[in-house]
Amino acid sequence: MGSLAASHRVVDDAVSRPVPSLVDEVASIARKDLAPLAAAIDAGSIYPAELLRKLGAVGAWGSHVPQEGPADLRCAIQAMAAIGEVCGATAFMAWCQNTLVWYAANSTNLKLASRFGDGFSSGRLLGGTGLSNPMKSFFGIEKLKLKGRRVDGGYIVRGALPWVSNLGAGHFFGTIFEREDEPGGIVMFLADCSDPSITLQPCKPFLAMDGTGTYGVQFRDVFVPDELILADPAGPFVKKIRAGFILLQAGMALGLIKDCINIMDEIDGALGHVNRYLPQQPLQFKELYAEFEKEAMALARDPYNADDSYWRRVIALRLRAGDASVAAAHAAMLHCGARGYLKGHRAQRRLREAYFVAIVTPATKQLRKMLADG
Repeated sequence: MGSLAASHRVVDDAVSRPVPSLVDEVASIARKDLAPLAAAIDAGSIYPAELLRKLGAVGAWGSHVPQEGPADLRCAIQAMAAIGEVCGATAFMAWCQNTLVWYAANSTNLKLASRFGDGFSSGRLLGGTGLSNPMKSFFGIEKLKLKGRRVDGGYIVRGALPWVSNLGAGHFFGTIFEREDEPGGIVMFLADCSDPSITLQPCKPFLAMDGTGTYGVQFRDVFVPDELILADPAGPFVKKIRAGFILLQAGMALGLIKDCINIMDEIDGALGHVNRYLPQQPLQFKELYAEFEKEAMALARDPYNADDSYWRRVIALRLRAGDASVAAAHAAMLHCGARGYLKGHRAQRRLREAYFVAIVTPATKQLRKMLADG
């Protein structure tokens, strides 16, 4: 476990700094530097590359790198929640970056780990995750969209992925192709966006979060050298990293729910006399938040746990967190009334972001299918 422990050196600052101070530092950057950009990121006029690098420089993307075997996702989730309390779109990009770090940190390809580990965890190299389609394919929802065949020194890969986020020139992301020359074989690799055979196609405008560097990605006979292979075969690797992949998403939900509670509290002075008749009150969400945070922190201590009961707890937490995000944002809108309906009010942005938490892979319907299938 944690093959990167020998080849990867986390930023010294991040290792020596106590967890609370790292989270506090991330929260400070979010309040001072991110808050003024949130509306522009939501509208798609800004992709905050420099902010992501600044967060990486203080250790935001390195806390969950395995150290001598074990891994602990608690600080990463807490830092992401601090970002998400200000901007859901940036919390999503934080998840993309953290997930990319998670892939490299768990790869048995030591050359890849040595080459990219520090770059990803420090934020010098940015990128994301192209596992939406593969995660759906593993549970019978879609077929794998990328195909590859073995050639000397690597693979030739072709196909297209409709949505991959936190991308741009010089970015990387991890994804999976199906081997055409070996039935049932799947391989996970790093895609290099600077490769001329890879094309980033801008997406149609989204309901929210347009500044997340989201593109359709086309692979036109891309040569993927062995040096960029994360896992071959990919099956055991995916089983190892899947809990972390999903658990890290808890940071998005926790941050959003926290700010929806803040919105309800802020409006209480002006509208509390009538808002008390609404069925959902901030106290209910504070209790729910505490429950989710406790469960997330407990699960995040042991992301390599292979027990089925642990895996079901991860899925159940992710499902409830998505549902609660929508419920909290809905309640915040009702508490604000017409004020929250203004385009400039963050309550309506939170509602649009909340739906994303519920539909990003694994979406609410997929999570329910996963629990039903056992």
